[in-house]
Amino acid sequence: MLVQNASKPRARRVLIIVENLPVPFDRRVWSEATTLRNAGYEVSVICPKGRGYEAAEETIDGVHVFRHSLPWEARRASGYLIEYTIALFWEFVLSLKIARRQGFDVIHACNPPDLIFLIALPFKIFGGKRFLFDHHDANPEFFESKFGRRGLFWRLLLLAERWTFKVADVSIATNESYRRIAIERGRMPPDRAFIVRSGPNLDRVKPLPCEPRWRNGRTHLVGYVGVISHSEGLDLLLESVSHIVRKRGRTDIQFVLVGGGPEWNAIKQLCGELDLHEFVTLTGRVDDKTLLTILSTADVCVNPDRVTTMNNISTMNKIMEYMALEKPIVQFDVIEGRYSAQEASLYANPNDPADFGDKVLELLDDPQKRSRMGRYGRQRILNELAWQYEQPKLLRAYDKLFELCDRCAPAQVPGTKGQE
Repeated sequence: MLVQNASKPRARRVLIIVENLPVPFDRRVWSEATTLRNAGYEVSVICPKGRGYEAAEETIDGVHVFRHSLPWEARRASGYLIEYTIALFWEFVLSLKIARRQGFDVIHACNPPDLIFLIALPFKIFGGKRFLFDHHDANPEFFESKFGRRGLFWRLLLLAERWTFKVADVSIATNESYRRIAIERGRMPPDRAFIVRSGPNLDRVKPLPCEPRWRNGRTHLVGYVGVISHSEGLDLLLESVSHIVRKRGRTDIQFVLVGGGPEWNAIKQLCGELDLHEFVTLTGRVDDKTLLTILSTADVCVNPDRVTTMNNISTMNKIMEYMALEKPIVQFDVIEGRYSAQEASLYANPNDPADFGDKVLELLDDPQKRSRMGRYGRQRILNELAWQYEQPKLLRAYDKLFELCDRCAPAQVPGTKGQE
């Protein structure tokens, strides 16, 4: 009598490593992880701990999450070396733990930093694993924008980026500008360089009822969400608030800034120096419900990212989220910001706080224009830019990766082939 083998093919296993933000707080990484899980992959994630995400290990919606301490948040070039060294140590330790416990076929590395290839390299050489590079930030451009110079550290960042692309079997970029870097600077074959934009997941990013208390008794609310750091231009935003209050005499607007980061204390201090505490609420990091409530209450949302080489080629998640919530936007005129928002945004002169403030007032004083721009942005997300349109692109990148993976187990994953 024949005995039928009822065992199922082993699912493909992915280890995602991200150093920048905890998961699931990092919306892009969480969208990627859950997309892969839904397609039949077994997914593990290594990330840092953060406020509200302190558990060292937990399983969330079928995704195994492993977190490590990261007590150092860098503000200077030398500080990044310390931060990245600590992160790489814990990422390697946890990757060994995951390799022993459930294993993985692919390391999916989300930068910054461009050093996670050091974790992937021994697994690739000795274990036949594959390496996918998820290019979030152009770090040489980031350094030049932040510190206003190139020099030795810039050259080291360029070298790390080159080695990352050299080790990578497949790369994914957040936009065409980053894909061009992969092909031209990273020398990735074009058929291995994919674009997967950071489209908002509309199951998570959706309007909530307004809460008037965030207006602080004022007529209007202007909202911001993002990292509080130099490149995000929060100092320019505060200067625009000062222009609105002092030069234009408008005291009917409350500004609510959501987020944390290395410049949070400096921005709080600048807010005091400009005597704006009455008009500016700094919330720090908040939960998703609070964040969405604030943005849903806002009349206008802003992106004060200063015009730099880095910001000019980067796609900002907050722009997409503002559009998903049907909010008109004011931002400085950067290439990828204009591509994302198009007619959903007004564009201020580069790094000009006064013009930025006047653009905010232009929208606040024209409710019909706000409504028209908000609807345009929402429809652009619904029809083109939501995460649902990026899911098949991510899965195609993984299809390509496993076509190259002649040493990986030939497991079949439902739902990944032939998706458009």
